[in-house]
Amino acid sequence: MASLLSDRIVIVTGAGGRLGRLVVRDLVAAGARVAALDREAPTGLPDAVLALAADVTQEPATVSAWDQVASTLGTPNALVHAVGMWDGAPLAETTLDAWRTVLDVNLTSAFLAFREAARRMTDGGRLVAVASGQGADRGVAEQAAYSAAKAGIVRLVEATAAEHADRGLTAVAVAPSTLLFGDEPAAAAGVSADDVAALCVRLCGPEGAVHTGATLRAYGSA
Repeated sequence: MASLLSDRIVIVTGAGGRLGRLVVRDLVAAGARVAALDREAPTGLPDAVLALAADVTQEPATVSAWDQVASTLGTPNALVHAVGMWDGAPLAETTLDAWRTVLDVNLTSAFLAFREAARRMTDGGRLVAVASGQGADRGVAEQAAYSAAKAGIVRLVEATAAEHADRGLTAVAVAPSTLLFGDEPAAAAGVSADDVAALCVRLCGPEGAVHTGATLRAYGSA
């Protein structure tokens, strides 16, 4: 695995989160050069990782972060967009501010990251976004904003893959169910976060082209 991505420069957004950290770990193990982005520069990552503070829900911060990555590491070859938040409330009680926050964090951030990738990446670029079961299959009661945002990621991936097929820029959505980090009750249903991170890393390589435009459901145990 150490040579799988030895020629790749990969940006991970949401790299300070629990899933993002696992993705960074596995990318480094696969030989990639990694830029780790979050609202506050992530700490506790391998020394070789370029850690940057960037609020990727904001256009200037996103553009600036990509500029820093390009000037420090070179033009990125892949992106794993692991930014996300969950929120839930009855539809009638959901405020406009809450709605906008969930869509900005989950969907606007993905749009901005994908747009920068489309502008800058050369042939063979790989885009991987984390969706969810609520986006891949059906919305869930009292999760209107979250379900809509994650469904938007699925459509963003499809549209990006279709638009850029002729230049070899690919896009894939990974849709987990409940992520399990190993500290849950033994009977908890879901999918191992380690397995999801490993899947995201593989998609940064040749497998990303095989699955372009697809949503890969990662549901684990029932």
